[in-house]
Amino acid sequence: MTEKETYVRSRRPLFWSVSDHKLSGISNELLVETVLNFGTLNDVRELIQLLGLQQTAATFYKTTTNRPRHNYFPEVANFFRLYFNRHALGDIV
Repeated sequence: MTEKETYVRSRRPLFWSVSDHKLSGISNELLVETVLNFGTLNDVRELIQLLGLQQTAATFYKTTTNRPRHNYFPEVANFFRLYFNRHALGDIV
């Protein structure tokens, strides 16, 4: 079992809509979106530890930039846009 799969399985209630046999194939986009929207602060810290700050930010921007709609709550999208702009943007753009 990979580190990512272990992370996802330890947070099974967050991924209630994904069947057990598909948990190992969760994309980074779904992982980041779900954890940022519904996870605890500790879940977010461990996500950033797992993927790295730059990869997490890049995935967030990939799913929110130049899109009229996305699945992030407005408050969550605003907070993490500010956070990633301050802490990760210099290395992404």
